This record gives sequence, structure tokens and C-alpha cells, in this order.
Amino acid sequence: MQQLANSGAALSARHRPSGLNSVFNGGQADFAGYVAETRAMLGKAYADLGLPDAERRIEGNAPFELEPTAGFEKGHGKPYRRGVLLTHGLTDTPYSMRHLAEFFAQSGFRVMAILLPGHGTQPGDLLEVTWLEWAKVVAYGVDRLAEQVDEVYLAGCSTGAALSVRHSLHDPRVRGLFLFSPALRITPLAALAGWHRLYSWLWPSGKWLAILPDLDSHKYESFPNNAAAQIYALTRQLRAQLITRQPDIPVFAAASADDMTVDSAATVGFMAGLRHPSSKLVLYASEPEQGSTAIPAGRVERVNSVFPEQRILSSAHTAMMIPADDGHYGANGAYCNCVHYYPREMGKYRACLSRPEQTWQGEITRRNLRMGLLRRLTYNPNFAGLKISLQRFIESLR
Repeated sequence: MQQLANSGAALSARHRPSGLNSVFNGGQADFAGYVAETRAMLGKAYADLGLPDAERRIEGNAPFELEPTAGFEKGHGKPYRRGVLLTHGLTDTPYSMRHLAEFFAQSGFRVMAILLPGHGTQPGDLLEVTWLEWAKVVAYGVDRLAEQVDEVYLAGCSTGAALSVRHSLHDPRVRGLFLFSPALRITPLAALAGWHRLYSWLWPSGKWLAILPDLDSHKYESFPNNAAAQIYALTRQLRAQLITRQPDIPVFAAASADDMTVDSAATVGFMAGLRHPSSKLVLYASEPEQGSTAIPAGRVERVNSVFPEQRILSSAHTAMMIPADDGHYGANGAYCNCVHYYPREMGKYRACLSRPEQTWQGEITRRNLRMGLLRRLTYNPNFAGLKISLQRFIESLR
């Protein structure tokens, strides 16, 4: 997991729990009711913080659902044949899943996207959450989806992918998985983040791995130690389960061999061990033959992630599911990911934010940083190709 410097900045209201969003309380509602209740909760949280553009934030960060487009295949005794539950990554929100959701709806899927507890409100809500609360909302979403579809599929990014794999091991209703930058292995250093509980009462900022500006309205930039500890605990349990039990369903995965947040080698190993013949890995790589030798050639699709004419040096953990024309994270989007320079290199941080057209883009690797001013890539220049790969995989399920 990328280590970000603690700025030492004074803790603010956003670094404390809101009291609204550390546990999952929506288990009794239908999905429309869950969405409405969560939107109201987000609205209260933003009002309490005095955040601007509350409606835009709610629209981007709230859970949502989509109907399949016209001509979809109906189920047997249920409204739909297929449905997919979308689960975002750690510190993210459902905004990151929007483009995938539209693709799935156009491919005939009933779509539901959830918001993990602790997310979407303020970073302080991750101080008290546990991964078990995340697992609860995934289980809830599967139950609601299964009421409406014959075939349940799970799609997740990073932490959401780990939660999806874990759930699939115990729920026979799950017919397949779509995994993006899956967090199947995290550095053991993340386990040490749990030690903050021993001393943070004396030093409140000791609860934080990174205290950052939080300029991104759809993702936290500040990062508490508890978040690292929870994803480590989740992935440790999942890997223990995978020793004795592998999914026997079709799995589609997309990952970057240059990923600096999760171990992409764990994804390659996981995909190499799958038995279902339709399983497929799309691997974005900046060097020939990088990272995929363990998988038979027919099971892996290698994608070049270097686009010098666009000043793109590699793909990144943060880039997989967003097209270049996205208004927030895209090539000309409102947000630039420059937090790797904060606070130790403030000149570079400000230059990265103010002159994005002069920066390189890619993963935050040492090699890329040596090229000059670098912003972390937040979109996929080959998103159209990813959709083609997804469509071929879906056709193989018939």
C-alpha cells in the first residue's frame, strides 16, 4: 500500500467520525429505500460540514440502480435474467463505478451499486468502521439483486473486488465475477496500522497514515491507519480461504502490472489457478511480458499501457474503470491526483495541480517519478478496448 506522508496539519471536523456512517443500517429496506436513506444521510453529512455543491456530491457518491436497456432478456419468474452488484474500492464512492454500470445496463444487466460504510461522507468515518460492515452491505446487495434476477454477478474494484470474491466463495447464487485492480494481497506493513489504537489517544494525528487536503469530491485523500488495518484483515482472511477453496465460476479481471496500491502478482496467481475455461485476465503493462508468465496465453490479454504522445507512462491502480472523457477524472477532468507530493514537495504539488498539461501521467513508481513532474493516472485511455473485452467475456457466458 502506498505510504503517504502525514502532513501534521491540524485535525478538522472531517477527521472525526460523523456518527452517521460507520455501520450498515439498511438491511430491512428494499434497494430503492436503501438508496433514498443513504442519500438523505449524505445530505446531512455535507450540511454538517458546510460543503458546497451538496447535490452534485450526493449524485456522485450515493448508491444507485439502473434498469437494463430495451430488448433485455427476462428471467424465469423474475423480471430480469442477469444482474450485477457493483462495489467500489477503499476511500472511493459509487462514482467510480458509473461508467461500468452504464456498460452493464447496455449489456442487459440489472445494476445495483452500493456505498460501503465509512465512505462518501468524511474521512473520519473510516476511523471506526470494520470490514465486517462492508461485508454486510455486500450480502444485503446480493439478497436484493437475487430477488429480481436469475443470475447474480458481482463486480468490484480493489477492496470491492476482494469483498466480491469472498462473498462468492459462500454464496452459490453468484454466477460470475468482474474484478478491477483487485486487492487480493496487501503489504504486511498495513497490519501495523492497527497499533495506532495504543497511542492515538495521546496523539490524535497518530490515527492517520495521511492527512491531506481532500480536494477530490468523490474520494477521500486523507487516509486513516484503521482503513489500512481493515483491508489487511480482509485480504488475510480471504487468502486463507483461497488456499483450500477456489471459485469455480467464470472470472473476468483487469489489472495493472505497475499497480502500487495492491500486489498485481497476487491477481496473476489467482487467475492462473482458476478452473473455469471462460476466465480471463486483461493485464495492462508498460513492458513486454511484464507480470503474466504464469497464465496460459489464451487466458490473458496483454494491453500496452504506454502512450508517449499523451504523456502516459503506465496504467495505475486508480485508472482502470474511467474513460478519458469523464468530467471529473478524465484527461481534461476537474481533478488531478498529485497527493504523492504533499506536503514534502509543495512546489511540485502546486505545479502538478496548476499545470496538468505539462505533467507526465502514470502509476507512482520510482521510474515514472524520475521522468519529471508526475500526476497519478486517473483514467483509462483504452477504456473502449476494455468494454470490448468485457463484451466478449459476457458472450462466452451464454
